[in-house]
Amino acid sequence: MKDKVVVVTGGNTGIGKEAVSGLSRLGARVVIACRDVEKGRRAADEVTKETGGDIRVFALDLADFDSVRSCAEALLAAFPRIDVLLLNAGLMLGDRRETRQGFEATFGINHLGHFLLTELLLERMKASAPSRIVVVSSDAHRRAKAGLTWDDLPRTRRYAGFDVYSESKLANILFTRELARRLEGTGVTVNALHPGFVATEFGRGGDIKGIVGKLLPLAQLFARTPVKGAETSVYLASSPEVEGVTGEYFVDCRATKPNRAARDDAAARRLWDESERLIAIKSHGVT
Repeated sequence: MKDKVVVVTGGNTGIGKEAVSGLSRLGARVVIACRDVEKGRRAADEVTKETGGDIRVFALDLADFDSVRSCAEALLAAFPRIDVLLLNAGLMLGDRRETRQGFEATFGINHLGHFLLTELLLERMKASAPSRIVVVSSDAHRRAKAGLTWDDLPRTRRYAGFDVYSESKLANILFTRELARRLEGTGVTVNALHPGFVATEFGRGGDIKGIVGKLLPLAQLFARTPVKGAETSVYLASSPEVEGVTGEYFVDCRATKPNRAARDDAAARRLWDESERLIAIKSHGVT
């Protein structure tokens, strides 16, 4: 990974920060793209002291398309090549909230924000091939057995935090499959992964309420460490063992079959088309 440029969304904490550290140790030039720039700088300073690596911080708020576009413009201006895009950031919310453009926040941040960022950086990544896109999903997608709730993606009728989160993680895998199909022959690979249940700041700070919010801190006592959780991200971003492998879902550095809904290629194409439509509508100010 020496001198390869790696962009990590949400690389300022938890699994993302450990992925930044692991990739920096391998010689990569790592970019932390995150909403809290000050926290990102502190994380970059800590990792730099450990690894001696070249780490930069760029502002990225996945809940705001304007911020996503500004981040992409800054990245394209700063780096003539981008070798790896690690879509790591994500959240789960106990109550319904909205992004700046009015989308339900879990779907908007976990999927739509990353979808837009990827599209904006894609031509640079093709020019940098062989390059890799790595998508952090979750085995929580298996809860979404019936697939996405197409007739209520905004979740205006009913909101259950874990159900919405599970569908956003299903969307991550469907996005991975369709993007891999579209990138065949370009030298850009795309793979998704489950990091395991990890003890991080995920779900803290009052984002998750009710019984799940109460049980999460207790469950995290038995969770794997962020270092362990980052292993598959680092593996997919760097290992020669997966060179040329694309469109797969990995758990503990091994390709694993996701649930049936995640293998629905018609749904993957539908999600792609719907994502483009939603972003275009909001970009042009149409309601």
